[in-house]
Amino acid sequence: MGVEVITKEDLEAFGENLLKKIEVLIHSPRSKKWLKTQDVMALLDISEVTLQTLRNNGTVPFRKLGGICYYNADELDGVLMNL
Repeated sequence: MGVEVITKEDLEAFGENLLKKIEVLIHSPRSKKWLKTQDVMALLDISEVTLQTLRNNGTVPFRKLGGICYYNADELDGVLMNL
């Protein structure tokens, strides 16, 4: 298992990239009001484990119906605006 060194520049580039993606998400029209887990993962470019963590700590609100998690697009926008 190799060791990777993360520099300050790496973190700044990551932050800028994340902010650009959030801005695109906020300004893009959504055709769906409710999103499934896979949709949110693709939109935010995060893993399923990261999304699960965001659900567990209450950062991302969701509803569960028949074993499937649904995310309200408007609530998700609100969360992103408050980050």
